[in-house]
This record gives sequence, C-alpha cells and structure tokens, in this order.
Amino acid sequence: MPGAAPSPDGPLAVLDLAAIRRWAALTRSLLAARRTEIDALNVFPVPDGDTGTNLYLTFDGAVERTLAATDITTADRLLSVFARHLLWTARGNSGVILSQLSRGLAEGCAGAVEIDGRVLAEGLRRAEERARQAVADPQEGTILTVATAMAQAAARVVGDAAGDVAGDVAGDVAGDVAGDVAGDVAGGVHAVARAALAAARQALEHTPEQLEVLARAGVVDAGGAGLVVLLECLEQVCSGHRGQPSDDASRHRLRRRPEVGLPALPPAPSTEADDAGVAATPQFEVMYLLRDSDDAAVDVLRGRLVQLGDSVLVVGSDGEWTVHAHVDDAGAAVEAGIEAGRPHRVRITALTQGSHPHPGREGAAGMQRLGSVERRPAGVVACAAGGGLTALFEEAGAVVVASGSGRRASTGSLIDAIREQHARGASGVVVLPDDGDTLLAAAAAVRAADDEGIEAHLVHVRTAVQGLAALAVFEPTASAAANVLAMQAAASATRHGAVAVADRAALTSGGPCEEGDVLGVVDGDVVVIGADQLSVTREVVRRLLSSGGELVTVVAGTDAPDGLVEAVKEEARRAHHGIEVSLVKGGQAVYPVLLGVE
Repeated sequence: MPGAAPSPDGPLAVLDLAAIRRWAALTRSLLAARRTEIDALNVFPVPDGDTGTNLYLTFDGAVERTLAATDITTADRLLSVFARHLLWTARGNSGVILSQLSRGLAEGCAGAVEIDGRVLAEGLRRAEERARQAVADPQEGTILTVATAMAQAAARVVGDAAGDVAGDVAGDVAGDVAGDVAGDVAGGVHAVARAALAAARQALEHTPEQLEVLARAGVVDAGGAGLVVLLECLEQVCSGHRGQPSDDASRHRLRRRPEVGLPALPPAPSTEADDAGVAATPQFEVMYLLRDSDDAAVDVLRGRLVQLGDSVLVVGSDGEWTVHAHVDDAGAAVEAGIEAGRPHRVRITALTQGSHPHPGREGAAGMQRLGSVERRPAGVVACAAGGGLTALFEEAGAVVVASGSGRRASTGSLIDAIREQHARGASGVVVLPDDGDTLLAAAAAVRAADDEGIEAHLVHVRTAVQGLAALAVFEPTASAAANVLAMQAAASATRHGAVAVADRAALTSGGPCEEGDVLGVVDGDVVVIGADQLSVTREVVRRLLSSGGELVTVVAGTDAPDGLVEAVKEEARRAHHGIEVSLVKGGQAVYPVLLGVE
C-alpha cells in the first residue's frame, strides 16, 4: 500500500487474537480521523448528518467495554464479545447495522481459534446477511449494497459460490475484483481482505447511480463509506503492515461531486390518507418471539409482514427471533409466524380506535390484553434534543435520554432508562425515540428489556412534535400496552414540519438551494426555499393546515426568530378560525423551528 513500510513477515495467512485487536484499534483510530468527512456525506443540506460520529462512538464504546474483559483467549471469542458490546453502544441506525455486521462476522467465525481465509469469507458472508435482516425494507445504494459486494468478492476468492447476488451492480463489482486476486494467496486472509476492500470501494462509488437522492446531493452513501473504513483497516492488518491505511486510496471518494445536469426532483408521493387527510394507521401492533425456525423461514416471514403492514422488525440471536409489525390483520401476522416456526409470548395491541370496542382515552385503561383485564401502571422513556424538550418530558414523569445530532441515544442508554422506569415501579414502559435515526436502537432496547422480563413497547415516532402529541394522551394509570393505542394513534395523526438553514448548495425536492437559504420542510421533504425564517415558517404552517387541523404546536429552537408565535398564529387564523397554537421552547439545535399539526 502506498506510504506503508514493508512488513518483515509479509501478508498474514490467519487472523489471531493479537491481529484482531490491532484491527479494532486501527479502526477506532481511522473512524475518529474520518468521522467529520463521513458526517458531511449528508443528503439533506443542513448540519445534522452524523453517520460518521455514530459509527465512531459506537465502535469506541465497544472497544472500551471489550478491553475490560479478561477471559478472552481466542479470535472467535473476541469477535463474539465485541459484537455484543457493539449492540449495547450502538448509536443511530448506522450503529445498529454495524453491530449486526459484527454479529454476523462472529457467527461465521464461530469455533475458530485462528481465522483463515475461508473462515473470514464465511464471516463476511454472514455479516452481510445479518445486516440485511436488520432492515425491514432494504434499499440498494446503501451500506447493504457495499456489504454485498464485500461478501461476494471474499467468497469468490476462496472458491465459494455463495448464494445469489443482491443487486446487479454489487454482483458485477464483486466478480470483477475477485477475479483479479483469486490466485494471489489462496486461502490466506490477506487475499480475502484485499478483494473485499476493492469490491466495497467500487460498490461505494456506484451508490449514487442507485439512489437518486445521493446523486443529487453529490455524495456517496455515508454508511457504506464507514464500512469501507473498517475494510481498509482489515486489509492493512492482514497485509502485515503496522501503520494506518493511506488516505490516497479512498478519501477522494468521500468528496462531493458537482451537481451537474440533474433535473428537478418530482414531488414526493403522498401517503395514503383518510377523509381528514391523515395518513392511515394500521389497526394492530403485533409482537412475539419466534423459536424452532431458520434464516430461510425468517426471510419469508419478514417479507410476508412487509406485505401485511409496516414498522416491521425481525431480529434474532441464539436461535430466537423478536418479531414486531404494525398490521391490519393481526391473525395473519401470527399465522405467518406459525408457518415460520413456533411463536410464543405473543402480544397484540390495538393502534386505532376502530380496532377495539372502547370509546377513547378513558376506555384504554380497561382494554383487554391477551384475554386479561389486568390494569398495570406504565412509564415513559423519551429521547430529547434540547433542554426545553427534556424539561417538558420530565415534568410528565418520563425518563429522558439526551439524543440529538452528533450524540444520538445508544441502545445501552435506552436500556438503562427502561430499567430506571421499571425500578420506579412501572410494570411496563413505553419508549418514544422521537427521531427516525434512533428507531433501530430503540427497537433493540425494547427487545433487550423484554429478554430481562420487563414489558416494553416502542411507539414509532420520528419527530419531537409527534412525541409531544403521543405524550399528551399518555395515561400513567393504564397499562403500557393500553397506552400504545392512544399514543401511536396521536403520533400518526400529527403532520410535522420544520424550518432550517442550508449549510451548502444542493438540489432538493423543492428545487436548488444555496448556503444560507431558509428551507421549509413538510413530512421530511423540502417544499419551500426562501430568505426569511418567518415567511418560510408561515408557508410551512399553511401547507400543514391545508388538510385541516385543530392544534398547531411550535417547538422553538436555540436560533428561533423573533415574532415566531405571532407569525404562526396569524397564518393559523387565515386558514381556520379557532385553531389553537401552542409554543414549546425546545432549545434544540439545527432546526430553529419544529411544527406539528394535530
């Protein structure tokens, strides 16, 4: 590798305990050096991208925990312990996917005191498989595509015709690169690592061709860039060199590309809505554990649940899977589990008023849970990105986990918060991630709590205003399962918007913007670009109220403009008389204004 000192021993044939430790230390160092560059690979032109930071903090925390372990004497044991710690320290969706990559690698290398090329290739294949299983609706042009190219190139080096290629681009890249190095060091870990790295780099370069949003932003996928860093460090260790990988081979791939000749994005497709303009909510939350199954059957189950509804999560370890989905046909979701294996600890909770014969909030406390009329007190765990939001959630009795750009809540911090609520006497706990990038970590925390015998439920809320709407209908004297009914319905009925300032020039769904422009966002898409925060805020409110509404919630950030509430009230009066406007001094960064309409 350019710039690296020659190794006295040459490339490694196997990875032993010491080599894997070097790999971990080198990866931590390189993620720390490149976290800012990876953060900048943000498709949304506001300074809230933190994929690199999440990956670094996830990895750094797991290294510290693993160093404290004294009973590790083999390579496979080290990988297994490290994977468990990664899940605990995982931050953001990218951190959770990293933990699943590590888990698959450990599974593929199980039983190996030292890891040779064939075992490493199997570990990388299993890593890719686990990463895809962690995502309910996998997309190409992401870290998953990069992982597929990695795994297939490694498999071809050792002569293993492994499975189908997930994606034409990834498969072509894997085949081209593996063919160049297949004969170099047959069975050695360096040949496998070199092929995996080369294929991953090429797949990363192609990600903008697969996701239009990447092409318009002029970047490659951030999660995929993080995986390339891990593979660079693996190749460096396997080569026998002790230094850090050269920047020349990969850093140019992280630079922004000029946005040339790209047409304007079409309007975002609207979600299915009812007569009131509110997105339809599935009727039931279905959760159960699944035993006596295998990966093939679980893949079929996952696909069936995606057809039945949304918010699908199927993850597993040690022969047991946790299944979660929001569906209209709860019986079909359970039947799909029976076809895949043996479901147990089944939990079905109504998410809409029409799905269970009770009149409303007052009836939630008496809702039956799997044939029982047990009434159990509940507690809330909520994520918050600002001091004002933290205070508001805490006043309602929630245990709050700080979580915002650059410091997302980890799985472990959410588990600790669930335990704290349980220690306070709550038999069941409702978790509000309040951020789309914390959903996977929150889901993993709910599963871990369930393993400890603590009843916990996840409410799928992607924004702070949806979390506030859910909190408004929380009834602490009702069970956690019963509260999910009202809280999920309230969150789903809340349209959300935001105002932010662009930190760079970009093409957005609302057209081109320049650094310093004010962006108005509705339900995750840029819909207006202007020069004044108040006028953009008014336009966002107008669009949010176009389908009606009774309450507008304004969450003011640290850089909220003067006259904010007056501008929102004036726009609300123009839309409809009698609309209530509520102000929350949230104190969040990045977004001066967050808006919700119920």
